Amino acid sequence: MQNVFIIGSKGIPSAYGGFESFVDRLTFFKKSEHIKYHVSCAVEPEEWIQQTEKEFSYHGARCFRIKWKKLGPARAIFYDLDAFGECIAYIKANNIENPIVYVLACRIGPFFHHYVKKIHKLGGKVYVNPDGHEWKRAKWSAPVRKYWKISERLMVKHADLLICDSKAIEKYIHEDYEKYQPNTMFIAYGSDTVKSSLSDDAKVLQDWYREKGVQAREYYLVVGRFVPENNFETMVKEFMKSDTNKDFVLITNVENNSFYDSLLNTTHFDRDQRIKFVGTVYDKELLKKLRENAYAYFHGHEVGGTNPSLLESLGSTDLNLLLDVGFNREVGEDGALYWSKEEGNLADLIHKADAMTAEEISAMGVKAKERIKKEYSWNYIVERYEKVFLGRQ
Repeated sequence: MQNVFIIGSKGIPSAYGGFESFVDRLTFFKKSEHIKYHVSCAVEPEEWIQQTEKEFSYHGARCFRIKWKKLGPARAIFYDLDAFGECIAYIKANNIENPIVYVLACRIGPFFHHYVKKIHKLGGKVYVNPDGHEWKRAKWSAPVRKYWKISERLMVKHADLLICDSKAIEKYIHEDYEKYQPNTMFIAYGSDTVKSSLSDDAKVLQDWYREKGVQAREYYLVVGRFVPENNFETMVKEFMKSDTNKDFVLITNVENNSFYDSLLNTTHFDRDQRIKFVGTVYDKELLKKLRENAYAYFHGHEVGGTNPSLLESLGSTDLNLLLDVGFNREVGEDGALYWSKEEGNLADLIHKADAMTAEEISAMGVKAKERIKKEYSWNYIVERYEKVFLGRQ
């Protein structure tokens, strides 16, 4: 039996972001009876006191709870360290042979070598998913960004294997850390192309449209965190420059968001009735249907690897307009249209998109969905991971 310990996500069942959904799907689609997953799950301090069981089973995985201490930006670092320590204790107590610890993201670099040596002494290996360029994210202060870069370097240096979910990230790892001769492998993030269970006349959908003042096929859509590196500023400004009659629907949480306030002050987008900030949508089937019924989808992410929301849009929305960076182009290829941050570029692309025929849009949708089915289906991605964990790659 190959025991694989996964740390770095907040845990499963998934209710958060990309890594959580990844672990959820990895365990759900598990095929091999020769793999046993152990997944760390974060628990808030107030919930920790109430927990009587420190372990539970989900999708056949052993899930172990770790207290998620309230330590500001450092809490994720100490969560990973606590989870790593728990893995080592469990491996020792149960005499587990040849364990693999798979660490998601590069948060614990300064402490990493110490833990890797412990795993090596136990006959195991440590794999790392380096994620995207966390040190580039605008939400972090300069000292924190410096820490993330140092942490990334140290984890690249000491990892037995780096599993990159983007070819662009893998290329970056080899170029920036050539002196360490990193051992890397590309396995993309996964996605599905399953259509929503909702019909076009479903009450929940029609009620949502009425409440938001939106009509099917008459809106451009974006779903994601409202942060500068996702280029909402460019998208909003360029949409305002365009003369499209369609709406721009932004499914994102902007409550207490200083970036939102700043953008509002500089652009006064609230005066443009086409721009609609509609909050978040937690109903997965409804969100999927909103993607399917969008005229087109905007994707402005430029930090990170294979982005889950991009895969979801390519699998759901026929027409996708993506920021032209390596991460996005390697995923979309000829199944999408591309824009730059150059002034007027996206506005022009919106005009071209508006002029496309239904047949042209449908053809783009076929290409996008085929791309997802061929290279990014969860069945395919999980098969690749299992081969790696079982040493059969």
